[in-house]
Amino acid sequence: MSALIVRDLKEQPYLPTFERMQAFTNSRTADTPDELWVLEHEAVFTQGQAGKLEHLINPGDIPVVQADRGGQVTYHGPGQLIIYLMLDLKRQGLGVRQLVSIMEDSVVDLLDHYGIVGAPKADAPGVYVDGKKICSLGLRVRRGCSFHGLALNIDMDLEPFLRINPCGYAGLEMTQLVEFNPEVKLSQAAKQLLTYLSKRIGYNAAQYVYGWD
Repeated sequence: MSALIVRDLKEQPYLPTFERMQAFTNSRTADTPDELWVLEHEAVFTQGQAGKLEHLINPGDIPVVQADRGGQVTYHGPGQLIIYLMLDLKRQGLGVRQLVSIMEDSVVDLLDHYGIVGAPKADAPGVYVDGKKICSLGLRVRRGCSFHGLALNIDMDLEPFLRINPCGYAGLEMTQLVEFNPEVKLSQAAKQLLTYLSKRIGYNAAQYVYGWD
């Protein structure tokens, strides 16, 4: 099996990244290595396939982009850790529900590493701390391969979440890691979370790549 590639992309605009995800998935073959894309996004609201306009309350000057993932509207911005999981699920013997659990359980482990108690909810994918959402999930599977992934709030401006019904839930409160552990850094959290994710997906080692090349 090819080594897992971890692609460190720093801060990226959403739309070109989204288009790259689609192109990567459409062109991959049975021999294409799996990749995890690690990044932050410039400020953007993204609508899932079933997204309803009523959940966009007052987007203001933040752009809204239609995506092809599952779920409703969410916000991405600097200080939020994004990991996109570009995986051949068939090759790894994973189902969609298993992949969702892998993401949730890995985030719960990360929170535990920082002394924070988090948990998923059976009826609302993601991870929550004291009833507030700290991590959102959204996936798409095409030709047996996954793209999109998770968004974990680390140290960001949470105000834009007040302009929407996050994930389609009116009044859902959002939170972030620095509210519980002010010393946490996004780069540290990313490295730790990648370790948990990689092992659960089935990889013991990864090749790090910086940028798109």
